[in-house]
Formats: sequence, structure tokens, C-alpha cells
Amino acid sequence: MFLCLGFTAAAAPDGDKPAEATKAEAAADKQPAPQVHAASVLIAGKTIPYKVTVAKIRLEQDDGKPRASIFHVSYERSDVPDAASRPVLFAFNGGPGSSAVWLHLGVLGPKRVELPGDGTQAPSPPAHVVDNPLSILDVCDLVFIDPVSTGYSRAEKDHKAEDFHGLNEDIESVGDFIRRWVTEHERWSAPKYLLGESYGGIRAAGLANHLQSRFGMSLNGVVLLSTLLDFATLQTSPGNDLGYLVCLPSFTGVAHFHHKITGDRDALLRECTDFAFGEYATALLKGNALDETSRAALAVKLARFSGIDAAIWLTHNLRLDSTCFRAELLRKEGKVIGRFDARVAWDTTDPAAQAPDCDPSYELAYGAFATAMLDYLGRDLGYKEDRPYEVLTSKVNPWRWDANNSIVNVSDRLGKAMRDNPYLRVLVMAGCTDLATPPEGVAYSLRHLLEMPPAALGNILTARFDAGHMFYLNPPDLAKARAELVKFISAGKR
Repeated sequence: MFLCLGFTAAAAPDGDKPAEATKAEAAADKQPAPQVHAASVLIAGKTIPYKVTVAKIRLEQDDGKPRASIFHVSYERSDVPDAASRPVLFAFNGGPGSSAVWLHLGVLGPKRVELPGDGTQAPSPPAHVVDNPLSILDVCDLVFIDPVSTGYSRAEKDHKAEDFHGLNEDIESVGDFIRRWVTEHERWSAPKYLLGESYGGIRAAGLANHLQSRFGMSLNGVVLLSTLLDFATLQTSPGNDLGYLVCLPSFTGVAHFHHKITGDRDALLRECTDFAFGEYATALLKGNALDETSRAALAVKLARFSGIDAAIWLTHNLRLDSTCFRAELLRKEGKVIGRFDARVAWDTTDPAAQAPDCDPSYELAYGAFATAMLDYLGRDLGYKEDRPYEVLTSKVNPWRWDANNSIVNVSDRLGKAMRDNPYLRVLVMAGCTDLATPPEGVAYSLRHLLEMPPAALGNILTARFDAGHMFYLNPPDLAKARAELVKFISAGKR
């Protein structure tokens, strides 16, 4: 179909179109000029000079015609003797429909959004960026990718944006971008890493297999940050109680933070996890065959781990999802807790609501990151477009999931990549108060890579953090995140 359209466009004389229309099309088709700047940042007591590039790469069809333009910001350390072999990390967020602004200005890049305290309070607007002395730019170069329809990335004029809005289509287009960037920057000999947050972890798992099988690009590492691999770990349904098991340890972490339960948090988390995937799982498997005495005893134990009254657990048939938990935990105080970070608690506008009326952890971050990103791109880096920068957009909906299965599970893709590349290492980073992608979800998926060789399983590393989905907004977690990433990348150098 694209060849036919291309032939028709080429055959039409320019004179058939009004001059104004031709000029308008040319203006819309013109890419903003790349912006390249030199800068430096102090990391670990050392001045790190770098080059930052703000640009787009045009993805092309086999016939050379453009199909999409991918906006990205890359940081390359400029004082290394052999840039061709320096590690490079490709980072992206999730959604689907999110730009990479969160990872870019929250944890990895040489600039970060300035937030007060422990990341549970909203900053006074307008937000600004400051130097990030905990960036990982000293150990690897960084490329932040905005998938099609996010950030400033767009489908080209002869293509529909929805052509890129799907599980496999997204993996293919981001993979094509990575191939192009690696080729244009002569980095095929460099150690290569992927880091995906939230749905970005689904993308990273798919890319690990796609890049290897399609282009022969074997990776050194994949970082799964606050993510999942199998949506069955979140999507409960009659007969599928897995999501309740996965969420329970996160309830424990949140309840402990809000002083609804007491004791050693880490010990409680271990005990709760054993209970969730042991006694609790066995009880839920019995369904309505579970006797009343057992139900009552189980409700008491659930209350001890969650801070939610046993009577409420019984009312909900011993099955409490994160939405209900967020509404119930601080109901007596008239507060609702966050989904992305349940440490955040705001006054509720409806104390009787069965579901939270907002997610305060999202609200405090969205405006700050959007404002800071646009200020940084425009004023500091000199890059501007007339179209809005899509920080987090619903324009990617409806998203096409795996056509062969209504519940997406990419565990097998990551497993295949690790099986075929025995040097591929995986770092799982997760926050204790994350109710969006609870840590036990991805842990469950990795435990069920049953056909993985023992040596490959030894390549999976885990790091837990105190805060939630964007745990890096909590300063101690940001410092720990840098330490874990530096260790992970440094161990992979040749």
C-alpha cells in the first residue's frame, strides 16, 4: 500500500497544489535542527565533561521513505579515550504513552527535577532542574527515548500513528531506533544496556530478544525498574487470585510506613511474602469451599500484615485489591494514599468513597516534571517545537496487546534472550510502597522461568528500595539506585 501511495504522490505535478498548501506541507515535514551543547557535572567528586544532543532520528521503510521520527536526548562523556567501547544505556518509561522524562530528570541524567524532602511533598511551582551529582553518566553514556506519539516523537505524514501503538509494533520501532543510533554513533563494539520503567520493562524484555534475534545485537544488561513481565500478576478475575498474593507484601510495606503495623519492616515483609505464597494462596485456591473458621482465622492474619480490619477482609471475601486498600488504610484520618507511591497521603474530598478520588503521588510529580522538562529543553538546550511535548498521553489508546493472548506475558522473551546470550544480566529494581507494579509481581514471573539454565538464573539480581514506583524521588533511594546501577554496569565491562 505504501508503494502505491508513494507512486501517486510522485506522479502528481507540483502545480496541481496551491502554493500555500505546498509550503505548509514542507514546513510540517521539516525537522527542527539538532541541538548539541557541551557541559559538565560534578559526580562522585569528579568533574565529568559531556556532550548533550537533542535530536530526532527518522525511521525508514525498506524503500527509504520515512515512517516515524523518534525524539531523543543523548549524553556522551567527552573525555574518554575510546568512546567506541564505552558502555551506553538506552532508557525509556512506560504507560504505554509515557515519554522518558521521569528517568531522564528523575534519576539517570546529569540534571534532575528539584523536589522537597523525601519526595512525598509537591514542590512550589514552577519547578526547575538542578545538577544531579548522583547521575550515572560517569560510567556510561545515556540515551533517553520517546516512543512514537510521546514527547516530540511522531509518525510521518504518510503513516498513521496507530501503526506504532501496539506491543510488537512498539518493540519493533524502538528497536529500529536503537539500531540506527548505535550505527550512526559507531557503538556496535560498546557494551549495551536497556533500562525500562513500568511498561518500559515490558518493552525492555521484548527488545532484549528482538534486538538479538533481528539484528544480532547482544546486550550486556537489562534493568527492570518498577515493572512487571506478566499482566496476570496484576489483573485479578474470578478464578485468578494471583494479583491478591502479589499485592499483599506491598500492603505490609505501606501499612508499616503509615504506622498501622509495627515491628521490623524487612522481617515483616519476608514473613508476609511466605504467608502470601503459602497459607494465603492455599486458602484462596479453595474458593467458597473454605470453611468459616479458617476464613475468620485468615482474616486476622491479613489484618496483622495490612493494617486493614479483619471485618473488612471478610466483607471482601479475603480478597482486597490495591484500589480498595488505598481508600481504606487512612479512611479514619480522612486521607487517601497514592498508587505510584503509597507513602503520599492527601486529604480526600469524599471520605465515604469506595475508591480513591485521585492519585496524589502522580499529581505531585506530573506538573513539576512537565514544567522542568520544557524549561530545560527550551531555555538550556535551545530545542523548541510548536507541537506540545507529550509527557504522558492517552493518544496511544487503544493499544494493541499481544494478538494471541489477551493477557500479555513477555517472560518467555526475556528468558529466551538470557538462554541464547549467557552473558546477559538482569537487574530488578523495585520499591516497597509501589502499588502500581508491586515488587512481588516481577519476582513471581522470574521464579517461573522454569526452563532457564541455573547459570542464567544466577545472572538475575534484585535491589529493593524504601519508596514507591519512582523511588528515586526519595533522596536515600536515589543514592542507592546510583550505587546499584554503577555496580551492575561496572561488572559488565570487558
